[in-house]
Amino acid sequence: MPRRYLFTVDDLKSYTQRFLMSLDVPQEDAGIMADILISADVRGVDSHGIIRLHTYYGNRLMQKLVEAASPTSVVHETPISLALDGGNGLGPVVAHRAMTRCIEKAKQVGMAAVTVRNSNHYGIAGYYAMMALSHDMIGVSLTNSQPLVAPTYGRTAMLGTNPIAVAVPAGAEYPYVLDMATSIVPIGRVTVYSKSGETIPSGWGMDKDGNLTESPDAVLDGGALLPLGGNDIMRGYKGYGLALLVDILSGVLSGAAFSTDVGHPSNPGQADIGHFFMALKVDLFRPIEEFKRGMDGLLEGMKGAPKAPGCDRIYIHGEKEFDHEKRCETEGVPVIAPVVDVLREAGEQVGVPFDLDPLGEKDTEG
Repeated sequence: MPRRYLFTVDDLKSYTQRFLMSLDVPQEDAGIMADILISADVRGVDSHGIIRLHTYYGNRLMQKLVEAASPTSVVHETPISLALDGGNGLGPVVAHRAMTRCIEKAKQVGMAAVTVRNSNHYGIAGYYAMMALSHDMIGVSLTNSQPLVAPTYGRTAMLGTNPIAVAVPAGAEYPYVLDMATSIVPIGRVTVYSKSGETIPSGWGMDKDGNLTESPDAVLDGGALLPLGGNDIMRGYKGYGLALLVDILSGVLSGAAFSTDVGHPSNPGQADIGHFFMALKVDLFRPIEEFKRGMDGLLEGMKGAPKAPGCDRIYIHGEKEFDHEKRCETEGVPVIAPVVDVLREAGEQVGVPFDLDPLGEKDTEG
């Protein structure tokens, strides 16, 4: 594991915002982008965090492949639904606007759904689902992406990693936050292994000839990820089915591209990624405090179940990420040395030097 530098949350957010503003992203939008990207690092989803600031978003802004102002427009609207066109803008900004509108509508009518077409990669899916929590709502966030996953029995990438995120409020317990790719791992996780010079576990992906591989570079170079579950003997068709469902709701329903029609983001104006969001007021069905007590009872019972040999804790979805967030608040946010090197080079390129003072270093992931 390469050395990791520790930085404060505020320093990383401030730098990210300044970096994006230097590339003509409006100040408010750059602030939204910074909050979403660094939230990924804070929650331990470093594959979707600051590692993508230059290598993904910055590069595309410099090449004018995405619109820095993210000119979102309304395609169709009803009291309970909204269809948006993202204007080939920054995915996190477009998605934030969409979920904000979704919550506003749900406040008025109890539940709402929003689709987005003509967008780009929106980062960590769970962020948008979690936006509903402070409003005592259940939030849902889905997105498709360029094909990276082979269907069961296939060897060619036909579907994106197509994540599903659902956030549900609780009382004394942490909220339930499911945030998962429908592939066995996100492609960003493979990229992290590649940058770290490590092999990936067997069963994560295949090479361009359809053979299972432990080389992250073989997966990235014309290979494909496996769907959640892996091969058919491990019932990978379930992950394949979930990925297809996400493509239906995010792509077909929104009018965005889907399957192999989702263009690689390096092709100008051809990404056309689609998103789907939903917000649901709990008190449509029962008083919120009763619901939260019920959630606490469910989650406490789950964690209190008998443990398997050698295991001393059962986690609820999102719990590890909330624990990681607490550590980051006290210790700092870990960023691997190769990413810091890239940020320093990119900062010099755009005239915003990455000159943050680290709080310290660590050799292993905490």
